[in-house]
Amino acid sequence: MALRPQQTGVLTRLIRPTTLQSTVTSAHVRHYSAPPDGAIPAAKQKYVPTHGIYPRGFLVSGTHVGVKPTNKSTPDLAFLASETPCAAAAVFTKNKFQAAPVTVSREMLKRRNNAGIRAVIINSGCANAVTGKGGLEDAEKMVAEADRCFDLPTDGKGGSSIVMSTGVIGQRLPIQKILHKIPSAYYALGTSHGHWLSTARAICTTDTFPKLISRTFSLPSSPTVEYRIAGMTKGAGMIHPNMATLLGMIATDAPIAPALLPKLLTNAVNKSFNSISIDGDTSTNDTVAVLANGAAGGQEITSESSDDYNAFQKTLTEFATDLAKLVVRDGEGATKFVTIRVTESPSEVGARKVASTIARSPLVKTALYGKDANWGRILCATGYSQISEPGMPVTDVPEIVPEKTSVSFIPTDGSPELKLLVNGEPETVDEVRAAEILEHEDLEILVRLGGGKEEAVYWTCDYSHEYITINGDYRT
Repeated sequence: MALRPQQTGVLTRLIRPTTLQSTVTSAHVRHYSAPPDGAIPAAKQKYVPTHGIYPRGFLVSGTHVGVKPTNKSTPDLAFLASETPCAAAAVFTKNKFQAAPVTVSREMLKRRNNAGIRAVIINSGCANAVTGKGGLEDAEKMVAEADRCFDLPTDGKGGSSIVMSTGVIGQRLPIQKILHKIPSAYYALGTSHGHWLSTARAICTTDTFPKLISRTFSLPSSPTVEYRIAGMTKGAGMIHPNMATLLGMIATDAPIAPALLPKLLTNAVNKSFNSISIDGDTSTNDTVAVLANGAAGGQEITSESSDDYNAFQKTLTEFATDLAKLVVRDGEGATKFVTIRVTESPSEVGARKVASTIARSPLVKTALYGKDANWGRILCATGYSQISEPGMPVTDVPEIVPEKTSVSFIPTDGSPELKLLVNGEPETVDEVRAAEILEHEDLEILVRLGGGKEEAVYWTCDYSHEYITINGDYRT
C-alpha cells in the first residue's frame, strides 16, 4: 500500500478493539433488540466470533464520526483497503430510487472494468439516498478522500474506491465530518481480529450484533496454498430481494481475473442474499461487494470452465449463504430463524415464488411468533403466490395443484417431521407436539408441491411486537 511519508509504519500498529455498542435507543422495553446500554443480547453473543483468520494484504478499521448526533462513541465509518490494486465486483439494489453511493460505485466499477480497486469506504447513520445531485457529489467526495489516502498518481480512470452508506433515507450526509475522519480511519487500519470486528460494528444500524465471518479454503491447482476469505454484512430490517437487501463486503486473497468476479458474485448472491426476507422491503442502498487481491499467490483463475472456478464458486456461495443467515438471525425483533423449503416443483422459479411469498406473509410470521401451528396461513400464502394483481401481467410460474400439495414442520432436533397436510388432505395435528417444535429458535417449514423435481430455499424470521416498536421510532 502506498503510504504518505508520515504514515510509514502506522499500519502495523494494533489498536484496541472498539467497545461494541448499539445505535438503537428507545424508552420502550425491548426484549429482542439491543439493550439501551449497548450490550449484545445474550441470545446473540454466540454469533459474534472471538477470533478469525483474515485474508493477506487487506487492512480494515472502524472509526467514530458521529454521523447521527446521538451517536457519541460507536464506530460508524468502515474502511477496508487492499495493499495492492485488486479485482472487485458488486451487486446492487433494483429499487428504482437508488442511493447516490450505488450510482457512484456502479459507474466506477464499470469504468475500471472491475480492476485496480483499492478500498471500500462505508458510513452508517445516513443512507445518502434520494438526496439529488448534492448526494452524488457527497458520495464522490468520500471516494476521492479515500483515494487520496493512498497518495497514488492519477491513472486517468477516476476513483478507485467503492462507497456505501446506510441509515435514514432522504437526509444529506454531514459530509465535512465524514471527510475529516477518513484520514483517521486510514491511519487506524490494521489486520487484527479487533480491527475486523470494529469494522463490522461500524456498518451496523438497528443490528444487535456485528456480523463477521472468516475461513480458509484451497483450490485444485494449488492444493498446498491456504487461501483466506472474510466478510461482514449489516442488515436487520428492510430485507428482501431483489438484490442483496443490505450492505456487505467480502475479501479474499485468492487470485481471480477481474472479468470473472461479477458472475461469481451474482451466482453466489442469488443463492444467499437473494434468498432471505425479513419484512418484504428492498432498500434503496443494497450493495454487496467482493474484492480479490491474489496476495496468497498460486495460479490465477482465468476460465469459467476450470476446476478452480467451480471450487471458488462453491466456496463463495457457501460463505455468502452463512453471512446472509446471520442477517435473518438478527431480524428486527425476531425470535425465530425459519427455513422455508419448497420441493417437488416443476421449476425452480415456481419454487422460489412460493418460498418468497410464505417468507413475507405477515400472518405466517405472526403465527410463528405466537407459537401457533396455524398451517392454514402457510397453505394460503402458497395458494396466492402465483396470483397477479389486477391489470398486471401473469407471472410465469407453474400451477399449484391443491390435491398434490403437502405441508410439514421439520424439527431441528432431528426428531420426525410433523405432517400438517398431505396431498391436500389435512392431518390430525398433535398440538402438543406442534407446540414443542415451535418452542425452538430454529424451525423448518417444508412444502411439497408434488409436481416436479425442482426446489428452492428461503430463510426468514417471525414478526414480534418489537418489530413495530423499532420501526415506529426508527428516525428518532
